[in-house]
Amino acid sequence: MDLARTLYAVTEEFPKSETFGLRMQLRRAAVSVASRIAEGHGRLTDAENRKALSAARGALNELETQMELASSLGLIPSNANEKLLDLASEVGRLINGLIGVLEPLHD
Repeated sequence: MDLARTLYAVTEEFPKSETFGLRMQLRRAAVSVASRIAEGHGRLTDAENRKALSAARGALNELETQMELASSLGLIPSNANEKLLDLASEVGRLINGLIGVLEPLHD
């Protein structure tokens, strides 16, 4: 949630031309990370939880890619990008830790 809130604040400064472009993509990806973690928490089995956490990890990778693009285009100041990347790394470690304690998938 901290990552999504911080990203929302940073993207408030984006130009109006990005309202329905990269700004929206970043926000959707950030919300998706948090939502998929919550979804996994509500699942009844470890296998279902792992799938949701795996989807959260994918959304996080998408978000990091979009943050890099926004930063390279000068839309995100370097200090804000560093903070966002630190938060994203922390979320990634938490997701990986949660996946690690769940029973493996048996597909």
